[in-house]
Amino acid sequence: MNGAADDDLAALHAALWVELERCVEDKLHGWRTATLATLASEGVDARTVVLREVDYASQQLVFFTDARSPKVTQLRAAPEALLVAWCARLGWQLRLRVRAHVETEGLGVSSRWARLRLKPAAQDYLSPLPPGTLLAEHVPAPLPAARNHFALVRLQVLSLDWLGLRAGGHRRAQFDAQGARWLAA
Repeated sequence: MNGAADDDLAALHAALWVELERCVEDKLHGWRTATLATLASEGVDARTVVLREVDYASQQLVFFTDARSPKVTQLRAAPEALLVAWCARLGWQLRLRVRAHVETEGLGVSSRWARLRLKPAAQDYLSPLPPGTLLAEHVPAPLPAARNHFALVRLQVLSLDWLGLRAGGHRRAQFDAQGARWLAA
């Protein structure tokens, strides 16, 4: 954002959602892969997730995962999480406070699995072993399971915290249920 638009919070908010929607289609967009931080029994846990869907109208994001992964257990126990994305091309960092809902069955899951199951990425959800299972050294990859472990995670966006880095001075803004406001960078 440049010039007069820099002072327009509504225009900035719209631009953030345009970039979020763009990252789903553009595999090279910096926000396509974001870091999801969750609360684990031993503290905070973080990992990279791939954003698959963005819906501005409902303020939701979607990513896919193995239903047996630790993040699923963590999100079910404590559904509020933080998603952090960085786009070097834009010089923008985005922190999203979210509330997660894990889905392992239903039309939403089955329709997405139907589109994914014939692609190479389907193998990510067919392993007979849960993610993080300790393996002996040099063990060949196990044969895929007959049943998939595909899950989708819906993230309801509670707030956006944007930081724009630029030579003329960094800018920061926050958007949440209380409204939009500029913050000190």
